[in-house]
Amino acid sequence: MILTIDGAATFAATGGRPFDAAVPAVVFLHGAGMDHTVWAQQARYFAYHGRSVLALDLPGHGRSAGSIRGSVPALADWVAQALDAAGLARAALVGHSMGALIALEAAARMPGRVRSLALLGIAGRMPVHPDLQAAAAAGQKLAPELMVAWGHGRSGQIGGHPSPGLWMMGSALSLIDRSREGVLAADLAACNAYDGALAAAARVDCPTLFLVGAADRMTPPSHAKALSEAIGAARTVVLPDTGHMLMTERPDAVIDALKEIV
Repeated sequence: MILTIDGAATFAATGGRPFDAAVPAVVFLHGAGMDHTVWAQQARYFAYHGRSVLALDLPGHGRSAGSIRGSVPALADWVAQALDAAGLARAALVGHSMGALIALEAAARMPGRVRSLALLGIAGRMPVHPDLQAAAAAGQKLAPELMVAWGHGRSGQIGGHPSPGLWMMGSALSLIDRSREGVLAADLAACNAYDGALAAAARVDCPTLFLVGAADRMTPPSHAKALSEAIGAARTVVLPDTGHMLMTERPDAVIDALKEIV
């Protein structure tokens, strides 16, 4: 599905079924350097179980045109534009990593428009290691290699893909390698600079799920605690033996958790 936002063509996967704005909607937001494909299994499940689905490619990512938005607040405002373009008065937002920060900020900025919120692999601050930022800025292969190594739990490191014959680490590397020049560096800089998560959490007024991996080295579960405490209607689910890439490492467990909130 193509939406037009600020005159630019924006791609949204619909989970294999036609999008219907009259059906309760779920909007999925991907992380740094990634695209809608990380949500393939979750998008398909909910599209076939009573929800309309938009798994968005952020501006300049995946199949979306448009200029890169260089900050989390700017991307949160873009999400509001996406809802308008899709004809949605309300939607559930599901975000991962940078996408979780965007979803959190968007929910704070759109009281009443976000009916529920699911935040995967989030932390109150997401500082980026200087070596990773430098490698991304230089366009070095080291940047996606570091992200993929740090981003997967042990089972993902040694295989562990739920679909036999597919390589979890290799798929993640290929995904980040496909991103356009400058995209990963801009996304990482946006994560590093954003310091408004706690203030945004205090303004969220909808049911919220924090879904975190027990073995997440990029956003450890303890780093989400202050955010969850700031949201009155929040609960936390910790997936054992799971790293930062929850939706690909444990797709079925993520679906089960999301069933309760979206």
